Amino acid sequence: MFKIRTSKYRHVFCDAPKTESTHTGFRLSTVTGDQQYIKASTKYFAVALFGGGGAVYVGRHDRPGRFVPGHTPTLHGHAGAILDFEWNPFDDTMLATASEDTTIKLWSIPEDWEPIAANGQSKKGTDIEESLVDLVGHAKKVNLMRFHPTAANVLASSSSDYTVKLWDIETSQELSTFEEMQDLCQDIVWDYKGDSYATACKDKSVRFIDARSSKVGKMIKMAHDGVKGVKVCYLGQSGKVLTTGHSRATGREVKIWDLKSLDKPLHVEKIDTAAGALMPMYDADTDVIYLCGKGDGNIRTCEFEDKAPYFHKLNDGFRSTVPLKGVCMVPKRGLDIMQCETVRLLKVTNEQGVQPLSFTVPRKSDAFQPDIYPNTASNVPAHTAQEWWGGSSKGPKTMSLNPRDKSTNGAGKAPKKFQSVATLSSDVKKLETRIRYLEGKLDAAGISYDKK
Repeated sequence: MFKIRTSKYRHVFCDAPKTESTHTGFRLSTVTGDQQYIKASTKYFAVALFGGGGAVYVGRHDRPGRFVPGHTPTLHGHAGAILDFEWNPFDDTMLATASEDTTIKLWSIPEDWEPIAANGQSKKGTDIEESLVDLVGHAKKVNLMRFHPTAANVLASSSSDYTVKLWDIETSQELSTFEEMQDLCQDIVWDYKGDSYATACKDKSVRFIDARSSKVGKMIKMAHDGVKGVKVCYLGQSGKVLTTGHSRATGREVKIWDLKSLDKPLHVEKIDTAAGALMPMYDADTDVIYLCGKGDGNIRTCEFEDKAPYFHKLNDGFRSTVPLKGVCMVPKRGLDIMQCETVRLLKVTNEQGVQPLSFTVPRKSDAFQPDIYPNTASNVPAHTAQEWWGGSSKGPKTMSLNPRDKSTNGAGKAPKKFQSVATLSSDVKKLETRIRYLEGKLDAAGISYDKK
């Protein structure tokens, strides 16, 4: 399995996480499905909690500790269980949640949010119950969501009604609906520029859809023969796509496809005979792939190269006896660059909570290592939702990870802050009260003014 070659990421390693760095105490809602069960921004992570009311725990990366039910503040407001959630790539405080109640809600996490104190103990606080925006349009439960990688405030959602909808969350408007899926969507991913997206369905097909016209451009009719879930991953700007799934007889496998010709895969890599779905975590900056299997303790690492044999093994990855239930990747902007941390995965477990897995390239120097840190996607969108919908096609705006360039990174407008209807109504009432007070002062002083 996999070829070995010389690479600057060849010796990337991950030590077992320390107990004091883990997030524990919550009973998670890990219903049967194709979700990751955890998502992260550079500052926060989110997990859905077991129980009614669609509760979500939003934790801070720098505040590990123990969650206490009924004491630690949470986010809740849906009428049904939360099935997926997603952080806005251009606003680290904005979270979208998808629910069995057929709706999508957008939330803003306060800047002073601190559910766990610095000593790791639960900190009493006020729950977040008021959403910024509600998106209503799906006829059945909403299963998966993905924010657009380059356009501000564009969100894709898939549902059990066999549709994919695109939303402009700033205007709360539905942009388009794709209705040609024949079965339940198991994965949805955007391409590098966000001009198209791919869906993997229970009918074993992978469809590549033009995002603006909602038309299928290309299709893999039988990505994998097995009945288990299929995952899809665009491999940067290479024009190649990775899929993971099961074969009919030999278990888990990874395939590489060329978007120019999807009749057959360029390469098939047999992994093992385990039953859990494989979730590929792809680092587009370094071309390193982290293969995470549900129920697995180990995480395999390999490097993608845009020519045969395509996969190159890297070290031993991460080895553990603790099975994985869900996983996500922390955005590169949130890593400890000066410790040569190249990727951080958050691993959801059954009994040991959420574990941060820090993958590090060993270096002797304490200086910034530019060879292992190419420019990465910034938190500034390349265009607005309207510009993108009108035909604009741009790759992500990038930034340097060198701490010395911090003052010039992310230059541009701050992300637009949304306000809920209730907040705006309260502000309007305060303004009306102030106007009446000022009018009274003018009347008392005998000063005339236009009362229209």
